[in-house]
Amino acid sequence: MKVLIVGSGGREHALAWKIAQSPRVEKLYCAPGNAGISQYAECVAIGAMEFEKLADFAEENEIGLTVVGMDDPLVGGIVDVFEARGLRVFGPRKNAAILEGSKAFSKDLMKKYGIPTAAYENFDDPKAALQYLETEAKFPIVLKADGLALGKGVLICQNLEEAKAGVRTIMEDRQFGAAGNRMVIEEFMTGREVSVLSFVDGKTIRCMTSAQDHKRAGDGDTGLNTGGMGTFSPSPFYTEEVEAFCEKHIFQPTVDAMAAEGRPFKGIIFFGLMLTPEGPRVLEYNARFGDPEAQVVLPRMKNDIVDVFEACIDGTLDRIDLQFEDNACVCVVLASAGYPVKYEKGLEIRGLEKFQGRDDCFVFHAGTAFKDGKIVTNGGRVLGVTAKGKTLKEARANAYEAVKWVDFDNKYCRNDIGKAIDEA
Repeated sequence: MKVLIVGSGGREHALAWKIAQSPRVEKLYCAPGNAGISQYAECVAIGAMEFEKLADFAEENEIGLTVVGMDDPLVGGIVDVFEARGLRVFGPRKNAAILEGSKAFSKDLMKKYGIPTAAYENFDDPKAALQYLETEAKFPIVLKADGLALGKGVLICQNLEEAKAGVRTIMEDRQFGAAGNRMVIEEFMTGREVSVLSFVDGKTIRCMTSAQDHKRAGDGDTGLNTGGMGTFSPSPFYTEEVEAFCEKHIFQPTVDAMAAEGRPFKGIIFFGLMLTPEGPRVLEYNARFGDPEAQVVLPRMKNDIVDVFEACIDGTLDRIDLQFEDNACVCVVLASAGYPVKYEKGLEIRGLEKFQGRDDCFVFHAGTAFKDGKIVTNGGRVLGVTAKGKTLKEARANAYEAVKWVDFDNKYCRNDIGKAIDEA
């Protein structure tokens, strides 16, 4: 069959790399794609939010399956547009993608169905939010823009002054745009963070191997929140005991809750978990693969991913035996200095050829483009350098060795991705 991927980042490059391995795929397209994705797919100059144009392209080119990588089109209803035209598409419908599209919705869902999460209140009036902070809040506290904000709409405030400034940032200055129309104020939780990605077919859930992301821009988890500076998989803190608790109290209950609400979820549910002293709690849900989590989870996956996508669409996921390699994987994101605030684009990238033909080290393009026949930087997060190893320590050493192979001006990365595994 012919397959179309919608998106342009490191996650979509990892998806293209994985989908291209399926013997069922004769031709792969990606809209809009990037310089790295073009190795596996024909890139098409249609934006991820141009739903009708994408559906037209899928019809005209007899696309057998469309895979939506990004959050914006899913929350915007791309799946509904494709389904209305009889096109096969992998991802949740608009009424299910709200699980990621509205933090207020997801918090209310968890409260209603008893899914463990932090205590919270929702606000759509900044004055009411300020009054709550002044009279009832305990610090530190977390402020979250309700809508999509590229992984950056979360502020941890240590005191009342910081919290007041946070309300201004989110709800008055609208630094995250319409995402700040509503805001969640949430208790601050402590513990290890773990990410668990899962395939869902509306009723059955199959969890992938665990991972852990590093959101802060600087070493030692300092600096601003980013879309992710690196990941490792599996998490040594995600024990069999933790997994059993999550399966019983979080994973299946979330799928059942969405079905009970008349919003059956088909696609990827990403569970962002906090392993607190009181037990695992849900930090957030995403309705798609994480980026860069996909870059460490997909290289360890044994299954033909197209089979799994189709089982989710057809409601036959219970027949899939999801399997992962008994190894480890680490991804280090190479960014442009200044990310996530201000950075230069258009800088030539050197050394990418060193990754060709390898099955232990990969480079996934996040923000790249072609210019005058050369591959150049075209975003804040530029590349994800990913390496496997028998153990997490070995994978980490391999990833940082591979980081040296590639170079561009203003290249920046964290030097402590996966350092927590030394403490495990």
